[in-house]
Amino acid sequence: MTKTKKSEFRPNDHVVYPAHGVGKIMSIEEQEIAGIKLELFVISFEKDKMTLRVPTHKATEVGMRSLSSPDVVSKAMTTLKGKAKVKRAMWSRRAQEYEQKINSGDLIAIAEVVRDLHRADDQREQSYSERQLYEAALERLTREIAAVSGEDETSAQKQIDDVLVSRAAA
Repeated sequence: MTKTKKSEFRPNDHVVYPAHGVGKIMSIEEQEIAGIKLELFVISFEKDKMTLRVPTHKATEVGMRSLSSPDVVSKAMTTLKGKAKVKRAMWSRRAQEYEQKINSGDLIAIAEVVRDLHRADDQREQSYSERQLYEAALERLTREIAAVSGEDETSAQKQIDDVLVSRAAA
């Protein structure tokens, strides 16, 4: 196993795991699985009360990454300001694409989902599945922005709301 991969992430680092969002590396431990010694990152997702163990040599392969830079966060906020781009495809196809974007772990793609599914008060009601996808994307975006800025999730949520509201007013 290469030594370079290990130094990339350390205990107490916040990381983004594509399928689960922002987590914190609690430790790096060795476990024997099926007779093979494996070194694992132990990642805690506080909000979901979940612990994930990721083999250190597979971390980058599965898309685990460090938090976005403040630069990427501001690009995501700019993305939120844009006009919603809703394709004319069937909902099932669009829902699938939104799901893929959310699970990609890419902050900009997640911001696109939030932008496209956000409804102003005067717009028609969201369907249940639209609401689920919107909330999942919003939660991922909020958690990462909070972790990058070092603020709590409430103020990160307010930042996002302000951008979405100002967009609706424009």
